[in-house]
Amino acid sequence: MRNAPTILHLDMDAFFAQAEQASKPSLRGKAVVVGGLGPRGVVATASYEARVFGVHSAMPMAQARRLAPNAAYLTPRFTFYRAISDQVMALLRALSPLVEPLSLDEAFVDLEAGGAAWDSDSARLTGVRLRTDIRAVTGLTGSVGLAASKMLAKIASEQAKPNGLVLIEPGTERALLGPLSVRTLPGVGPATGDHLRRAGITTIDEIVEAGEDELVRLLGKAHGHGLYAMALARDERPVVAERETKSVSVEDTYDVDIHDRLRVGLEVQRLADRCVRRLRGAGLSGRTIVLKVRRYDFSTLTRSETLRGPTDDPAVVREAAARLLDSVDTTGGVRLLGVGVSGLADYTQEDLFAQAAGEHTLGSEEEAAAVPEEPRPAASAPAEHSWRPGHDVRHASLGHGWVQGSGLGRVTVRFETPDSEPGRVRTFRVDDPDLEPADPLPLVPVRPSGEGGAARADGGAGPEETGVGSGAVGG
Repeated sequence: MRNAPTILHLDMDAFFAQAEQASKPSLRGKAVVVGGLGPRGVVATASYEARVFGVHSAMPMAQARRLAPNAAYLTPRFTFYRAISDQVMALLRALSPLVEPLSLDEAFVDLEAGGAAWDSDSARLTGVRLRTDIRAVTGLTGSVGLAASKMLAKIASEQAKPNGLVLIEPGTERALLGPLSVRTLPGVGPATGDHLRRAGITTIDEIVEAGEDELVRLLGKAHGHGLYAMALARDERPVVAERETKSVSVEDTYDVDIHDRLRVGLEVQRLADRCVRRLRGAGLSGRTIVLKVRRYDFSTLTRSETLRGPTDDPAVVREAAARLLDSVDTTGGVRLLGVGVSGLADYTQEDLFAQAAGEHTLGSEEEAAAVPEEPRPAASAPAEHSWRPGHDVRHASLGHGWVQGSGLGRVTVRFETPDSEPGRVRTFRVDDPDLEPADPLPLVPVRPSGEGGAARADGGAGPEETGVGSGAVGG
């Protein structure tokens, strides 16, 4: 392990929800929940104001509504989040060639590889400057952890949340880890945590006291050895700039179970096309087609077929998915469908698939993100469902706004922009010719050329850094 805290972990604070609050002045300081809004939707992100009520990511949306009935519930705007993520990742890549993105809002950076830091002081200065730059460019806040390993840097950023910076000085790692829960360590989920708890092990200190042999007996050789090493703060994993994509997939959960076999087949075809759009967008092809079906009783079936060579032909993927569907009994109803492609390559073998008839044209690439898709209804949606809560609109005379809700042939819009005061609310017919979907507005106004660097989004000094141990800094 290194002798300087030159590995940085950045985690944007409640990213989707924070972006929505920054975009919508009327929601700032209020509980905001982003995710699928259907009966079977799940929470993608909850603002810190919503977390006070117990709402958290991956929670069923129905449960979130019971806990926080007065929160604002919005559908995700993936294109908007990706644009902000691109700005953040560009700032990270300016620090080092070794940036390992984990998701849209999270990444490791090897500061030593880019010459951005070589000791505690330079690492702390780089972390403070990065947080300031992120706020200036995006208007949002992120938490930074700095340590001598990836595991410790991530633990540090968790302790820095929200909107802080924690630096773990080399030599203090064991004292920091000791009293923490075993669930703090990577790879210790609910099942492993419960298994260790039944053995009387609840803290990292107790893992060390139990010894490596006992860990191996409880968890098996590979997991036991690895967990014991992490408990001793040993983590030699490097920051890897390119993470290999193992598969590309899409799936939808339906508000009402689908019983019509023809409808199920059409949904599988649509998902196959979406999957190929993502595949092509990533410049990849694949050999193995995977179909996922979750039935009415929550039983989940997975079927796969491996082709003779990699393809990105939508007709081939559709045909393979249809063949896989033929082997699945959907009589009782289907609540979720998914189509994926694995065995990825960066080339295709079109000559192997001449049996696919005709040319097929796909639309624009759909957004991919590590959050649940918005559920699709089992039947054709009425027109007003196209006005999704939280999405941007423009009125011919009233200007830019966002959808607060829709139903019964009406859509309610709040007219405001990121740099305006909280705006007024108006209701229109869903087919009002003066109202149309719009692109998101930037959170930070772009300065005219020649005015110098980006201005701070809040116009003032940065928030106080928070943290633990000797590494916590104020800035």
